[in-house]
Amino acid sequence: MIAPVRSHQKAKALKPTSRRPAKELCSECGLCDTYYVHYVKEACAFINQQIAELEQATHKRSRNLDNPDDWYFGVYQDMMAARKQQPIPGAQWTGIVSTIACEMLARGLVEGVVCVQNTKEDRFQPQPVLARTKEEVLAAKVNKPTLSPNLSVLEQVERSGMKRLLVIGVGCQIQALRAVQSKLGLEKLYVLGTPCVDNVTRAGLQKFLETTSRSPETVVHYEFMQDFQIHFKHEDGSEEKVPFFGLNTKVLKDVFAPSCLSCFDYVNSLADLVVGYMGAPFGWQWIVVRNQIGKEMLDLVREQLDIQPVMSKGDRRAAVQQSIPAYEKGVTLPMWAAKLMGLAIEKIGPKGLEYARFSIDSHFTRNYLYVKRHYPEKLESHVPEYAKRIVAQYKLPDS
Repeated sequence: MIAPVRSHQKAKALKPTSRRPAKELCSECGLCDTYYVHYVKEACAFINQQIAELEQATHKRSRNLDNPDDWYFGVYQDMMAARKQQPIPGAQWTGIVSTIACEMLARGLVEGVVCVQNTKEDRFQPQPVLARTKEEVLAAKVNKPTLSPNLSVLEQVERSGMKRLLVIGVGCQIQALRAVQSKLGLEKLYVLGTPCVDNVTRAGLQKFLETTSRSPETVVHYEFMQDFQIHFKHEDGSEEKVPFFGLNTKVLKDVFAPSCLSCFDYVNSLADLVVGYMGAPFGWQWIVVRNQIGKEMLDLVREQLDIQPVMSKGDRRAAVQQSIPAYEKGVTLPMWAAKLMGLAIEKIGPKGLEYARFSIDSHFTRNYLYVKRHYPEKLESHVPEYAKRIVAQYKLPDS
């Protein structure tokens, strides 16, 4: 999988604050590291939130605010659960994202792929690249759960003379990309998105690993999964599971980037095709086809996939409402109680699309409160209308 990064500390050392108009809300998307920086005040998701306008330009319509599915999942033509029949060894899941990128290169549909490898020194330190071969794409498999300057390679794209490009990225990166898309001189742009929430700096990631995993130095990748557990994969192939409710919330509340605590585009609404997991049954991937370009991308690999319809089961509302004060107070259960609660919720809790709604509701209510408290002057303009409608379903603290 693919999501680039430079450590927060390193990026600050390289670029003066004046080059980053979003200041502490900068998500390190990489645009400010290029000469496209002069478009940043219009393009940055944290300075000029314009999802509705860019949805219209990209998908030929914006969300129907009379349709709650649009509030949650954005503009889409089709939605399904899928997994590769022949998984890619070492991929974070089955390798759908990497397979699509490789097929597009092999068929000459694109000349390059913007994706993220890791540095030789650190498996979690992202290294954005402009991949031109299958081998370079496969070297980018597995998520890097940190802030990542994917767009820093845009200057390379222009210098290379490429006219057909695939970009893989997360919501804040893709909003900035869409805003400058017409400036790139491309004949064809494909955008393959992944859902994203709660990224951290490299130092913040280390704190999370050391606080949560039994062996932080051997973690290869991890994910917050639909069974309400964090799944850690270790170097020896073993898997470690830690229940959400056993996290040391008081310690970990401050590791998330301010940009992520101010984000309302979990589902990557401006990508052509989105591949994640949160709306699918456990062991499957959730695929959202947003437009015709996304359909063309998925069709390249459709015969390599097992596919089933999306499903939705349970009711997330009570769990979301209870999670709001629990997060506020930094509640952490003893591990035995956290495991019992996780087992109970896995059996009777939300699944499929209802789990996706649970995750979106939980983060949007938290993020709405964060913006209200830390950036009250931005609240009205920064929070999209669909997010306001989602948050309005719940009772929030007064302050």
